[in-house]
Amino acid sequence: MSTRRSRSRQSTASRISDDQINDLVSKLQQLLPEIRSHRSDKVSASKVLQETCNYIRSLHRDIDSLSDRLSELLENTDPTQASIIRSLLMQ
Repeated sequence: MSTRRSRSRQSTASRISDDQINDLVSKLQQLLPEIRSHRSDKVSASKVLQETCNYIRSLHRDIDSLSDRLSELLENTDPTQASIIRSLLMQ
C-alpha cells in the first residue's frame, strides 16, 4: 500500500499545473501563423494543438519540396561548385 501512495505522490509532483499548460498553449499559439491573429480571441487548447500538428506537417512538406528542388539544382550545377555547396550545407 505504501508503494501505491508513493507513486501517487510522485505522479502528483510530476504533473504539470493548469497554469503551466495554459502558458505553453499560449506560447504555441503565438508561433502558429494560422491562429496568431486570434491572440485576443479565446482559442481552445485542442485547436492550438491541432494547428500545431498541421503546421509541423506543412513544414515537413516544405522541407521535402525544398530538398528535392535543391537536389535538382545541384544535378545541373558544375560538379566542383555542387561539391562546395554540399559542404557548406553540411556545416
